[in-house]
Amino acid sequence: MKTLRAGDHKRMPWKNGGGETVEIAVSPEDAGLAGFNWRVSMATVATDGPFSIFPGVDRTLAILNGNGMTLDIEGRAPALLTTASDPLAFPADIPVAARLQDGAITDLNVMTRRASLVHTLVRLEIDGGRTLPLTVPTCLLLCHHGALSFRQGDETGSLASGDALLMTDAVGIELKIDGEATCYLASIDAG
Repeated sequence: MKTLRAGDHKRMPWKNGGGETVEIAVSPEDAGLAGFNWRVSMATVATDGPFSIFPGVDRTLAILNGNGMTLDIEGRAPALLTTASDPLAFPADIPVAARLQDGAITDLNVMTRRASLVHTLVRLEIDGGRTLPLTVPTCLLLCHHGALSFRQGDETGSLASGDALLMTDAVGIELKIDGEATCYLASIDAG
């Protein structure tokens, strides 16, 4: 288990140059935008426009802050995403355009290489104690709002807003968490 503090997340320009992304975690470590196997990041979207194209990649997006945006995904009906929406999965290698509802938003992105990996992203509302049974090799728990403590075996720690916990070789782990927080759990498995 590795705690990733908000202040240590890597800031970098979008692939299409239209904004900035905050990289929470990537595999392999220090991989660039063309060479990652999986990537978890946040981005602020301040204007309408196209998403970057990532060949052979699947993406799931959730709205963390703001009034939402509509995604025009090629071959699908427009999808309005808000902070109350479930995360939305779609291919990252087809044309997608974003239209903001009312001002800038911040989103959370999980991306994996389709040929070798699959992923899921779920929002968790934590109010008190909870046990998370982990069933895939790689999991990342992002504390979006609030704070929580965690325990797994002899390892303990805490997460504040923006911090994340990266767990590898996580199959069969039962992560005990306690606190009041809105979190997102990304689970990454072999495809």
